[in-house]
Amino acid sequence: MKFKKLGTTDLDVSLICLGTMTYGEQNTQDEGFEQMDYAFDKGVNFFDTAELYAIPPKEKTYGKTEEIIGNWLKIKKNRNKVILASKISGPGLKWIRGGGAQYSEKSIDQALHNSLKRLKTDYIDLYQLHWPERNTNFFGDLDYEHNKNEKSWYDFESILKTLNKFVDQGKIRYIGLSNETPWGFSKFLQIAEKKNLPRIVSVQNPYSLVNRTYEIGMSEISIREKAGLLAYSPLAVGYLTGKYRNKQVPKNSRLDLFYENYPRYHNQRNYNAIDEYFKIAKKYNLSLVQLSLAFVNSRDFVTSNIIGATTIRQLKENIDSINISLKKEIVDDINLIHESIPNPAP
Repeated sequence: MKFKKLGTTDLDVSLICLGTMTYGEQNTQDEGFEQMDYAFDKGVNFFDTAELYAIPPKEKTYGKTEEIIGNWLKIKKNRNKVILASKISGPGLKWIRGGGAQYSEKSIDQALHNSLKRLKTDYIDLYQLHWPERNTNFFGDLDYEHNKNEKSWYDFESILKTLNKFVDQGKIRYIGLSNETPWGFSKFLQIAEKKNLPRIVSVQNPYSLVNRTYEIGMSEISIREKAGLLAYSPLAVGYLTGKYRNKQVPKNSRLDLFYENYPRYHNQRNYNAIDEYFKIAKKYNLSLVQLSLAFVNSRDFVTSNIIGATTIRQLKENIDSINISLKKEIVDDINLIHESIPNPAP
């Protein structure tokens, strides 16, 4: 395994992070245990979850993933060897604290303590805001349209002060963002420095061969401010495995089960790009999975690559990507495709 520093902290996190959002929906507890055992044995020390999980979000599965991880930690008694990341949900889901604004002191207090209880731990190493509370563009929407009637949102300082309270109590070690924009990222960093409040150490946003939008603005901030990307959906919900080529939808695959949840991927430009990347992989005797994950692993602004799987076979191939280095000519070929079909699945 390879490791990188988590932001400006002294924590060394594995370049491969185990994503767990399928536990409690597509994967049973026993399967989740098997995955965590395998990843941990392979040197993965960084696990990512959220109060919202399992995915897709449902009231009946809310919190299930954290519960499964907590049960595993209790059995293994290895909490001090796992760097655990979780997230407080943003607004919009009525079964989570009424669905309104979520980053008040009261809501953060409730969310954090419930996560700690489910995870059976006294602290979370990295606590992240799952998506912005303000009106902005995220989850595949690239065009920001300002609502002139919107009440001005400037709660950065109050959120940081609340999180600082839990840092002081030892319940949170470090804080991060997710699904954030350059403006929000910059403001959190600016205010933390000005007010001597906890510093953002990472941002968890989508990044893959078919979605390189993080490179537009965000990557420079990550490198200069030493707050790297935790890349999610590096295989574009399975598209970059090749199993959906020619518009095939294998039975019990994520698209078979939850097709309507992933509209950003269902377009001809994405299918065309996948075919071109498949050709590159074949040219260099790699699988499309290896090509896709090795590319993400290689990026300077990436701290960790969050991989997910529903089978051990998939998990093994994903983790093994750590051993693949892409030669310059491969990256050059990738960039030619990116220039001709940029970001087909943002």
